Amino acid sequence: MKKVFSKKPGNSRLHTVLEKSLKATLLSLLSLSFQVTNAAPSKEIPVNKTNLLAFQKITKGKVVDEKGIPIPGVNVIIKGTSKGVQTDMDGSFAIDVPNANTILVFSFLGMQDQEVAAGNGSINVVMKEAGEQMDEVVVVGYAKVKKESLTGSLQTLDNKKIVDVTTPSVENMLAGKATGVYVNTGGGQPGAVGKIIIRGRTTVNGSTDPLWVIDGVIVGNSSANMNPSDIETLTVLKDAASTAVYGSQGANGVIVVTTKSGKAGKSKISFSAKTALTTINNGNFKIMNGSQLYDLYDSFANKQDFENVWWWKPELRNQNFDWWNNGTQTGLAEDYNLSISGGGDNFKSYVSIGLYDETGAIKGYEYKKYNGLMKFEYKPNSWFTLRPQVNLTRETTDDQQHSVGALYGNMPWDSPYLADGTLVGNAPNPTWVNTTGSNYLYDLQWNYGESESYTVRANLDFDIKFTSWLTYSSVNNYIFGNYNSTYYSDPRSSAGEAVKGRIEDYFSTYNRIYTNQLLKFNKSFGKHDFNALAGYEWNEYNSKTSTGVATGIPPGIIVTDAAAVPEKVGGNRSQWAVQSLLSNVNYSYDNRYLAQVSFRRDGASNFGSNAQYGNFFSVSGGWNLHNEAFFHADYINNLKLRASYGSVGNRPNSLYPHLPLYSFSQSYNENPGALISQLANPDLSWEKTYTGGVGVDVSFFNRVNITLDYYNKNTSDLLYRVPLPGVIGVTSIWRNVGAVNNRGFEASLNVDIIKNENLHWSVDANIGTNKNKVTSLYGNKQEIIVGDGSGIAGSASKLLTPGKDVDSWYLTEWAGVNPENGKPQWFTTNAAGERVKTSNYGDASKHQKVIGAYTPDFFGGFSTTVNYKNFDFAAIFSYSVGGEIYNYARAEFDSDGAYTDRNQMNLHSGWSRWEKPGDIATHPQALYNNSSNSNKASSRFLETGTYLKMRSITLGYNVPIERLHIANLRLYIAGENLFTITHYSGVDPEIPPANGIITGVATQVYPQTRKIVLGLNLTL
Repeated sequence: MKKVFSKKPGNSRLHTVLEKSLKATLLSLLSLSFQVTNAAPSKEIPVNKTNLLAFQKITKGKVVDEKGIPIPGVNVIIKGTSKGVQTDMDGSFAIDVPNANTILVFSFLGMQDQEVAAGNGSINVVMKEAGEQMDEVVVVGYAKVKKESLTGSLQTLDNKKIVDVTTPSVENMLAGKATGVYVNTGGGQPGAVGKIIIRGRTTVNGSTDPLWVIDGVIVGNSSANMNPSDIETLTVLKDAASTAVYGSQGANGVIVVTTKSGKAGKSKISFSAKTALTTINNGNFKIMNGSQLYDLYDSFANKQDFENVWWWKPELRNQNFDWWNNGTQTGLAEDYNLSISGGGDNFKSYVSIGLYDETGAIKGYEYKKYNGLMKFEYKPNSWFTLRPQVNLTRETTDDQQHSVGALYGNMPWDSPYLADGTLVGNAPNPTWVNTTGSNYLYDLQWNYGESESYTVRANLDFDIKFTSWLTYSSVNNYIFGNYNSTYYSDPRSSAGEAVKGRIEDYFSTYNRIYTNQLLKFNKSFGKHDFNALAGYEWNEYNSKTSTGVATGIPPGIIVTDAAAVPEKVGGNRSQWAVQSLLSNVNYSYDNRYLAQVSFRRDGASNFGSNAQYGNFFSVSGGWNLHNEAFFHADYINNLKLRASYGSVGNRPNSLYPHLPLYSFSQSYNENPGALISQLANPDLSWEKTYTGGVGVDVSFFNRVNITLDYYNKNTSDLLYRVPLPGVIGVTSIWRNVGAVNNRGFEASLNVDIIKNENLHWSVDANIGTNKNKVTSLYGNKQEIIVGDGSGIAGSASKLLTPGKDVDSWYLTEWAGVNPENGKPQWFTTNAAGERVKTSNYGDASKHQKVIGAYTPDFFGGFSTTVNYKNFDFAAIFSYSVGGEIYNYARAEFDSDGAYTDRNQMNLHSGWSRWEKPGDIATHPQALYNNSSNSNKASSRFLETGTYLKMRSITLGYNVPIERLHIANLRLYIAGENLFTITHYSGVDPEIPPANGIITGVATQVYPQTRKIVLGLNLTL
């Protein structure tokens, strides 16, 4: 029998108890909400008899959305009171009002509040979605601004457009949805987070991550593990007019998130649940089975080199252990969210809890994420508003994952099990063809890893309203994070055998203190509208880490107290701070002529004393042509011209690049020793990006909306580690060198093709293109060869040189296969300077050149939604065209016989192998232990990055269940990542980041997963 692996002892019991408790809480709250709802004989909110006697008339009506679909469960409240009713399943209502002038307030979660006079009879109300509300008012640059008054380039997505894929990461949800936003998803491992680039790479050495601002708080370069279901709107700020007010922190664009809040009216309970079945999607990358690998070996021209070894026999062709089938399964992802919101004029609340639990499609890995949000607004009087909130996140992983590398590389001729069903032991394995190979399943009997992290985000914000036009706003935030992990290697395993077992413990904590104090001015004088702010901001970060490694562990013991040898200890502390003065003024004349000016002064701790502060600004203007008296094109609803220019900055990815540093990595006779590791540069200054842009927004027939943007970004004083002669003991120094240019064009389109009471069909599409190039470098240098960031020896290199793309590949040039002898060929340069072919890789590698770049020609996405009565359908696609991927995995698995200790891949469609003179082939002759260097780094392994990916497709049904007093119940089925159309031969043309860096190098990655999703949304 095959051995059943036992799980590690760990704290899995505690995890189970917590999970069960959370699920029980969700079900209990949901059950209670049903009881409360069903107990009410009427939807009318109770009032006393005195109030009833004061009513003089009844106002009736109906509430629908913009598609004409009735909305059940809408709160209809008499303004200034707590009296109201809810609409029924037909969207109808009837309410007693004192008189015709009474104002009724209509509110519904995810919809824009409406205020309508009761009138003398029946009224009909059309409610807009929250996204439509954001078309009127947009959260941008510390304030809310009417969209018609905006002069910058930005894009807003509401919750419905974000949470249509199953992932705990907000970053991954943005793929293909925002113009000019390139998302590199994080692979298929549960909990993986993607990387985002907005309008191209403005730096060559620093971070390309955008700034995330959540409820007015700058939280850093990630979404801070927030729950996607708590998002109300997400706005991407892209140009100088939008980002300059964030100064140095907005160099890579800004993503502003507003979470859901309580609204006045009857309490609303929302519950969502979905379950997804996940399977591995290996794309076009097909590993050989036993017979295919046998046929490859049988075709080797030098088969005599192994014909007489013990393992080469005809029966080998029928040996076929499927490592992928053995190591994969149908994974399961579950996502549950429950929220309760509501309140009155003086107090509003929003409380939510969420659980995301995913078992990997590759066996042995489980990820769990718990979220909680409590958000309140208390207004004791007309001039003071208090807004406290607390957000809690807990993430855990249990890792006994089967080895992804082994699933790709292990030979189908080698089984992990002996004839009696027991496991093959550690290498060397005399029963395997690859005798040096190790059976990872043997180690997984005991070895494991686990991690746990906690994040607490707490706000205590308040507003003081001095006058109707002047407000003091204070945002005060504290973030605390804690992470710990343990990795255990049993003394019986190959990983722990040499040291008799090992335990590695890692701990880290961090905190961030953030505050901004703003004075906000908002006033109108006739046709003049002013919206301005001025303030001070402080952002501070502190972290501490420690590592402990111990060896000599008795089998099964998982604490370091039992260790015989304290192998290693380590730790560090990190700190940085930024303080800022900021201001911004928006001006509008008659809603026709628009202007904005912003200025910010930042001081950062990781710059030299001579250049610690930087100044950043923006100026922009707009013209609403459709509001001009001479404009008579009635079919054009909106026509705005925009232009902007401004600057933002960037800081280095090192905390102390300006200081002289010493390393205490050496010791003598048990005494610590210090060696100089970095030279000081007190003049190290800000990397600055100056951006100019123009744009136009136009709408036709109330159905077609188009946005066009062109931008030009010039980044100067690049922060870069300049090489130094090694004789001084220091190999580099941080300096401001060089410049980069990014230019691009973006377009988005939204069309309501059909829009009537029963049927609404709309289409959205966006496209973005970015061209970047290095425009100058330091000193007399003309080029800098840099690693690709993958950390893989022998992989591709990139070249920084004026006039070329930042992501340019610098490689030996592949010249194909010699048709006469089947040998590989490369291009070299002869004495006359001519490019000629050679089969000598060593000679050709001395004459490398720039060949292509990873940057795509253009990218974007498109989607369509159809609503027919109670049915809804949506499909979302993303695409990328151009750009070249370096498929390093082929160096291993398409090695022409160079690697005989691992499996090989089947030839991709359109490929062929040379067999006889005269063959025109893509692949050279295959030889056992091939020494021709045909699999060495060269442009042979550059492949197209073009793809079309189906992100999600959904079919839903809104169940009519008025008699159960349920406002809305939607059931749906969805498919995610069902297919990708591409000629790329690897697993996925969306290459996951390597060590947090987008490199464009494809290795043995955890493949993306296909998902089949069942879900429901319930509103009470």
